[in-house]
Amino acid sequence: MSAFSANEAEALAEGGTLPVFHGGDLDAARRQFPNAPEPWLDLSTGINPVPYPLPPFEASTLQRLPSAADLLTLKLAAAKAYGAPDSNHVATAPGSQILIETIPRLRPASRVAVVGPTYAEHAMAWRRSGHAVETVSELPSADRLDVVVAVNPNNPDGRIHAPDALRQLSRTLSSKGGLLVADEAFADLEADGSVGTDLGAGAVRLRSFGKSYGLAGLRLGFALAEPILAQRIETALGPWAVSGPAIAAGLVALPDAAWRQETATARAKDAARLDRMIVRGGGQIVGGTVLFRTATFRDGLSMFRLLGEAGIYVRRFPEAPSQLRFGLPPDKGAWCRLSRVLKSV
Repeated sequence: MSAFSANEAEALAEGGTLPVFHGGDLDAARRQFPNAPEPWLDLSTGINPVPYPLPPFEASTLQRLPSAADLLTLKLAAAKAYGAPDSNHVATAPGSQILIETIPRLRPASRVAVVGPTYAEHAMAWRRSGHAVETVSELPSADRLDVVVAVNPNNPDGRIHAPDALRQLSRTLSSKGGLLVADEAFADLEADGSVGTDLGAGAVRLRSFGKSYGLAGLRLGFALAEPILAQRIETALGPWAVSGPAIAAGLVALPDAAWRQETATARAKDAARLDRMIVRGGGQIVGGTVLFRTATFRDGLSMFRLLGEAGIYVRRFPEAPSQLRFGLPPDKGAWCRLSRVLKSV
């Protein structure tokens, strides 16, 4: 049986591209598996299943527009947490996805290389903005390129690019007015997932607050770049791009380095447990981060269906049908539920 749906197969036959799939779409899961038991166990995202323990919001965060002082305080907290020199190097946004969409609009037509396979929205966003885009398997030479996009650690295989190679690439691109986009959405909880401030003027680093803090619905993200580019990004997003509750959450969570360290340790143990469980179910781990694990199966489509019919939603890849990505279960009941299905294989 085909690994693709009828619509996907039709798109490929007509020389088109596959649609971009995203995790978390339980409505799609219910349509695909209408007889699955409720509630669904959603393991299709790479979001921390144990969220940061936020205190209650003050009513004023919902009743008034965020002030310039609020935003500056958030930038100061982000600069310290993410290793930016100061607040002028930080652009705030309602999630890192909007940054992926916005940055291509700020450049003239460019020759762009995306290191992949990776998060598909990067290539899509650059193409939508009229750039010439190619996907490459390794960090490329910058000789014939204007922009390089590297997800670090990569989604879905967790690959981490050598810091020295990224720094050299950034310098070469910068020397001719180019740009390195380093998407560090999954770097917060990784020991070596970020190269920090060393990338220099020819780079922009993207950070996602929601994934590591388990608060994706707040929509908060950051671009770390030279002040001129950071200001251009914020100007493109317009005033009040970040909500009052998101600012309040960031001000509480970002300075909490102890929570980040404890969470990194705990989620790494969870990831190792998940690896063992997947291997017992016949999977072969190909990579991931502490927030998700990616594995290949002899029959990935059958495994996806087996899990779906049990009400467990994982991330599939139509272009790589043997591959599935698993997020971390949130509690003992969820761990046991996944274990029962994998043991039944």
